[in-house]
Amino acid sequence: MFKHYLYALLFTVMLLGVQTLSMAQTLDPKYPLIPYPSSLTPQQGSFTITSKTKLVLPKESIFKNEAEQLQYLLSGSLGKSLKVAKKAAANTIVFQYDQSINAPEGYRLSITPKQVVLAAKEPAGMFRAVQTLRQLLPASIEQQAAQAQLVLPALQIQDEPVYGWRGMHLDVSRHFFTTDYLRKFIDLMALYKFNKLHLHLTDDQGWRIEIKKYPKLTEEGAWRTFNNHDRDVIARSKENPDFALDERHIVQKNGQTMYGGFYTQEEMKDIIAYAAARHIEIIPEIDMPGHMKAAIDAYPFLTCGESGWGETFSVPICPCKESTYEFAENVFNEIIALFPSQYIHLGADEVEKTTWANSAGCQELMQREGLKNVEELQSYFIHRMQKFFHSKGKKLIGWDEMLEGGINSDAVVMFWRTWAPNAPLHAARNGNKVIMTPNSPLYFDGIPDKKSVYNVYHFNVVPKGLNAEEAKAILGAQANIWTEYIPSENRAEYMYMPRMTALAEVVWSDKRDYDSYLKRLQTHYKRLDALDVNYRLPDLEGFLDVNVFTDNATLDIPKPLDNLIIRYTTDGSQPTTSSKVLDKPLTITETTTFKVAAFTPEGLKGDTYTTTYEKQTYAKAVAAKNTKPGLQATYYKASFKNTGGMAKATPTGVAEVAQLQVPREAQAPSFGVQFRSYLEVPETGIYTFFFTCDDGGVLRIADRLVVDNDGLHPPQEKIGQVALEKGLQPFALDFIEGGGGYTLKLLYSKDGGEPQPIPASWFKYAPVVQ
Repeated sequence: MFKHYLYALLFTVMLLGVQTLSMAQTLDPKYPLIPYPSSLTPQQGSFTITSKTKLVLPKESIFKNEAEQLQYLLSGSLGKSLKVAKKAAANTIVFQYDQSINAPEGYRLSITPKQVVLAAKEPAGMFRAVQTLRQLLPASIEQQAAQAQLVLPALQIQDEPVYGWRGMHLDVSRHFFTTDYLRKFIDLMALYKFNKLHLHLTDDQGWRIEIKKYPKLTEEGAWRTFNNHDRDVIARSKENPDFALDERHIVQKNGQTMYGGFYTQEEMKDIIAYAAARHIEIIPEIDMPGHMKAAIDAYPFLTCGESGWGETFSVPICPCKESTYEFAENVFNEIIALFPSQYIHLGADEVEKTTWANSAGCQELMQREGLKNVEELQSYFIHRMQKFFHSKGKKLIGWDEMLEGGINSDAVVMFWRTWAPNAPLHAARNGNKVIMTPNSPLYFDGIPDKKSVYNVYHFNVVPKGLNAEEAKAILGAQANIWTEYIPSENRAEYMYMPRMTALAEVVWSDKRDYDSYLKRLQTHYKRLDALDVNYRLPDLEGFLDVNVFTDNATLDIPKPLDNLIIRYTTDGSQPTTSSKVLDKPLTITETTTFKVAAFTPEGLKGDTYTTTYEKQTYAKAVAAKNTKPGLQATYYKASFKNTGGMAKATPTGVAEVAQLQVPREAQAPSFGVQFRSYLEVPETGIYTFFFTCDDGGVLRIADRLVVDNDGLHPPQEKIGQVALEKGLQPFALDFIEGGGGYTLKLLYSKDGGEPQPIPASWFKYAPVVQ
């Protein structure tokens, strides 16, 4: 028995050793693959590619396109394409047809000192194998830098994706992008094994695809005078040139300065073919019945009689006139002839239905068809378009709002509204397939912060509440890039990279290891430099928005990447490449505001961080009589752009809450709340507050500004400090919600401890009569 016990113990130790080795291999910078393969087994040695290496293709030659892709990657560095041989031998790269690989995008990759073998059954799988090989090659190949040899580490990989839908979305309506940039975007998608590109081609702000039967859609609908978004980014461009409007899309028309552009059908055919060669399917979105102002301005007959803007969104097209369906079918006939994708995205979100409710024609149609409300009228429109799509062999995709009036089970639902969490379950139980693209964390137009990549990487594609059978309805996920405030290619890349790499691993790999991913990502920055991608540099840490000290403090910022140079200013100006370098800890004895930014040697600049080191005395505690547990919440059922708007508004009411939470009475699509109380601070010290909100919030304690997280924005955390004496301290938190679901969370720590919720027992308030 002792021997059996000893063997068991030895086996356990060996197993633990193998697991530890496996983890070490995962973190090994020799294998900086994103997404990480299903299975990777390291081998001894390496394979060297030289101009004498030969390429072997199977007789079937179904991998000709993929071989050309590899030849292009290698020839720039080696000076010429590899010669093609008929038989596998030493010093060859072999493209092998393997019927045993069942997954359409599955592949095997074997690298030994003698030979490289890429095996797949389908061309898509072979293309993914080439991209894996590409990531194993040095980043210098992206610039076609001359090299006598290229070295690959020996390994064995078996790989296939977890999800069939691995998508990226780009809105070219709000701001327009060139065909050259679409090719660059597609290349980046291919590098990270995405396979769906959702192009948002039309919206209120611009119609971007040529429709020959309706030429005014692009003659007029593709152009606009500067709108509020344009004016906003122009103002921001004074400090950040990435916000500048692309001058290639600004023209003079009829004596006016106009912004816009569109793709001809021939241009789009070229883009579709370019994507197809990289096994990326382009899904066109022609958004209707809402978001159609650009089309309606060109063809006013599309409405029920009114145009312009309604209470919340633009006036939609009219689903109660046959001329509307004739227009829609004519448009989609040309779209369907152009795009080979099996899917057409109809949009069907954010529809202002007021004009429908007021239309006599719509009331007549609803009565005739037995429709109870305008939601069912929207479903009537969707069903008709879906029937038309089916007649053309296409599947309809729409945003999750189309569930509200009832939809056919053949429609594909794109879930985006995190405040409607039951929508995926509803869709799955209705028999619909679902693509997950929740606005948090997969709207990449949301301002990135230090948690953005983490949140994407930890996103669960299958939402909670679905059983194993219902989970089969989830096709996969995609990230969306809405471009109201993204006017340039540089700004777009800053917003989606490196978040795109995190999503790539989430939708491809069944392995999750965030620490491993971060280490692999560091290697990818070199490749992104070589590809001229304006990625967002890793966050600088080691400081807060407001850092409080009572005697002295130290500014010491570790470099997230070894090659970065950290520079700072103290006069309020933006750091530049000539600003002071922070290369050693800096002692601070007086209140000082710093602006800090990191720079790469190539001149790429990271975010500018403003951090204030504020010298404070401990705030004196105050006396208060007749206090009660909790907080007093004054609420406003109105829309505000910032918390200051509540100062001029009339309150809707006052509620008492036990903790920091929005009172039930206040909750509406848009609202504001002013929380007032005291904090019963248990001991004197410097307290740190972590304030996460969506939309805006401002925190003041002891009549001192602690955190300013104001304005309309997605969930984001800001942190501040304050020196507090033991006892009661005035507490004021203002919060606004602009509509679409909110987040409100406040944590604290003392003297650098772990963040934790503020105990409800700390809140005491003295009721104030309004």
